[in-house]
Amino acid sequence: MTRRLLFIFLCACALVSCRDERVIDDPSLLLSFSCDTLSFDTVFTAQGSSTAQLMVYNRNRSALLIDRVWLSGGKIFHVNIDGEQDLSRIDGLQINGGDSLFVFVRVDIDPSGSNNPLLVSDVLSFHLSSGATQGVRLEAYGQDVTRIGHTGCGRTQLAECTFTADKPYLLFDTVIVTGVLTVEAGATLYMHSGACLFALGDVAMNGTQDAPVLIRGDRLDRLFDSVPYLYAGGSWNGIYLQSETPRNYTFDYVDILSGNVGLYCYSTCKEPLPQLRMNGCRIHNHTLYGLVLQHVDALVTNTEISNCASYCVYCDGGKHDFVHSTVASYFGYTDIRIQSAAKEDAAAVFIDNLGKSAPATTTSFYNCIITGYRHNQLVVATPFDKFYPGIFIGNYLKTDTLAMPHADANTYWQKTDTVPVFRKDFYKYKEYIYYDFRLDTLSPAIGIGDSIAALPYPTDRNGVSRANRKPDAGCYQSHFD
Repeated sequence: MTRRLLFIFLCACALVSCRDERVIDDPSLLLSFSCDTLSFDTVFTAQGSSTAQLMVYNRNRSALLIDRVWLSGGKIFHVNIDGEQDLSRIDGLQINGGDSLFVFVRVDIDPSGSNNPLLVSDVLSFHLSSGATQGVRLEAYGQDVTRIGHTGCGRTQLAECTFTADKPYLLFDTVIVTGVLTVEAGATLYMHSGACLFALGDVAMNGTQDAPVLIRGDRLDRLFDSVPYLYAGGSWNGIYLQSETPRNYTFDYVDILSGNVGLYCYSTCKEPLPQLRMNGCRIHNHTLYGLVLQHVDALVTNTEISNCASYCVYCDGGKHDFVHSTVASYFGYTDIRIQSAAKEDAAAVFIDNLGKSAPATTTSFYNCIITGYRHNQLVVATPFDKFYPGIFIGNYLKTDTLAMPHADANTYWQKTDTVPVFRKDFYKYKEYIYYDFRLDTLSPAIGIGDSIAALPYPTDRNGVSRANRKPDAGCYQSHFD
């Protein structure tokens, strides 16, 4: 034991001797940095960024002395070195041989009034006592936004509201629109943590294929190097449509991403019910529900509803028609833990026809895909299956509970199936390839759609033609170069 302790002591002494604390003013001895350029993701003006980290290494055997640190611009980037935020006070900062130093940087950008992101940059310079000077470039894109609401919890009520595409909007809290809500093509709504949008009147979100409406969280930086915060659900609350009288809701090419709830439609109407028309949309990556329809009539076409911790689609009361839509439930199906919620043991689609009060539920699917990694992804809760008035035609379904007279013209998942439905239903973060719910080249959903049901929708969500060939199930028509 004595020899062993002696050996450990000698090794420790050898290691210490490699880390010389003597400063040698040799201009050939330089610092090393964890990066040549420290880049920030887009930063909202007048809000500030998250804090980025820069490592400064002395890979030499001898100690180095930093006698001055400065920023060339000095107004946009804010630096903290060894606990000191005033760079003018840094004098004689020693880094021993083999040691390192933490540098923390954040950025504040003044409003520019421009819709386009503005590149700002600076250089963080280090002057050594040997006379050598080294620098690291700092850069960030600043995006000016129109702010609605206040920081923290609260409510902002608007009589009527039009969101334009002039520049993005940043919603801070609960925004309630009592009148007509209009969102123009190309508009972007960034939602702060906990923020939600309530619409009590008519809604018209008028995105196009080339200029969709984007609604997402306001974290534009990264959780990990290859994982943007956009991939983590629950970064904001949701969109809620609530009415006591008949309303008209139109959603054309709207992407609703990574909240708690995508779109929650609820009314206390009897007849007529509010009307929801949704086309070309994408509701993706929510920690609760994707699309909830309660006492609402809805037509959902060419739409992807995917990756929700609970139901992707929940239907209760009203007539709901889904045509050429993809419902895919692969929330948390990845090799990295990035979600704040676990996947519930819930089907992708739940149709509730057990309510005793009007209106009854009638939900039909034409040329759709309903699947996920759970065994049964479609549940129809109804007293008598054979009397349920819904229709299921031309779909690819992963279910074992659908036994209705109007559900015989479909393709069903089998336990022996080995060919994937989609191009990418599992997220491997090291490959930098996210989920992709377009069809695999050999997908069983190819060519199984009903041609009559497809006639009103000659192109898919991405503009790919369905003409002159058998339509595929889902919102994406197969198209391989």
